[in-house]
Amino acid sequence: MPKHEFILFKNMMQPGYAGSLQEYERAGGYQALHKFIGKVPPAEVTMAVMKSGLRGRGGAGFPTGVKWGFLPKDYQGPRYLCCNADESEPGTFKDRQLMERDPHQLLEGIVLTCYAIGAESAYIYIRGELILAAKILEQAIEDARAAGYIGANILGTGITANVWVHRGAGAYICGEETALLESLEGKRGLPRFKPPFPATHGLYNKPTVVNNVETLANIPHILGRGPEWFASIGSPPKSTGTRVFCVSGHVKRPGNYEMPMGISFRELIYEVAGGMRSDKPLKAFIPGGASAPFLTPDHLDVKLDFESVAAAGSMLGSGGVTVMEEGTPMVWAALRLMEFFYHESCGKCSPCREGSSWLVQTMRRIVAKRGQMEDLETLVDLCKNIEGRTVCAFGDAAVAPIMSTLKYWRSEYVTLIQEAEAANLIKLEPAGAKR
Repeated sequence: MPKHEFILFKNMMQPGYAGSLQEYERAGGYQALHKFIGKVPPAEVTMAVMKSGLRGRGGAGFPTGVKWGFLPKDYQGPRYLCCNADESEPGTFKDRQLMERDPHQLLEGIVLTCYAIGAESAYIYIRGELILAAKILEQAIEDARAAGYIGANILGTGITANVWVHRGAGAYICGEETALLESLEGKRGLPRFKPPFPATHGLYNKPTVVNNVETLANIPHILGRGPEWFASIGSPPKSTGTRVFCVSGHVKRPGNYEMPMGISFRELIYEVAGGMRSDKPLKAFIPGGASAPFLTPDHLDVKLDFESVAAAGSMLGSGGVTVMEEGTPMVWAALRLMEFFYHESCGKCSPCREGSSWLVQTMRRIVAKRGQMEDLETLVDLCKNIEGRTVCAFGDAAVAPIMSTLKYWRSEYVTLIQEAEAANLIKLEPAGAKR
């Protein structure tokens, strides 16, 4: 694996670096803020981010600068920036490290984004369980405010950007941007119908940008070193820069790894993460968090960029790569993920609310060796009646584990059902019998 330059992890790779304001400044922090705020027109800041090719690192992968550009140009009222730090996707743990180890990198990105979009208020909506990260961010905000980097009249420019931390209550659905906005307003975290979109009717029905932690942390580097530099990294032109991949599961060296986009899964799993922990063959991996469909060893040479993973039938998502060795029961793995999605369904849409319950019941029956062959048809039918029929993408995410394991490991479902039949664990009712 060739050496590469760290961007987001550069500071925390230095011995003894603790993420204080003074350490961040010594490492060149807040120089982009000095260079741009009040000196470069906001529209040029947005254009620089567009030129960099930066795409959202939270899951959808939408071009960041384009998203900023959707805000109405002639709107004179308040605008808002919301930092999505509700990192609840199973297998994903990168944003926590970025907030805990280098909080000012994120704060500088937030203030620069506020300047670019004309927002005077920014909220960091953080997962409720991330207590340490929330405390570190709150202290970092106070330090930055005292230094003149946050608040009114930033660096004497007359520009205002206030930042607050808002702790969520641990609901997975609040990672969806409109459910996040509802929760931030003090309502139950339920996704909104779109359109209208947050760009025009977001927080408090005002123009709003919602960006992920990793996305915003890249902004100071893009502006400080130039969009062309960032665009030359990774897999240009559509997947530029580095990406923090969260590798977990049956590998020898699990952890967060910042790598250029475009490396292969083989390089990430076997060279970076050390290969399989028990030296058993690889059986399966999830490429982008629990909501991404499973992939197989045949996909090891797929590149870790948005287009390549999509072409393989999955998605890069949150960058959470969960690895499973030979011997992992795939029906059980799909059931465990389905149980998570069933528990986290907000209940707004009946296909998701009712369908996820039926999926779990059917899967539990199969795993307990009480299933029947027609259950496989039932699973597919249920999944198809959930997919694409819900307000947000939660429904599609929930069925991904089942549909992908049925695609690649259908034989394991059949074996469990055949074992049930052979052991006479189910009682088939005679034709015409009343239920």
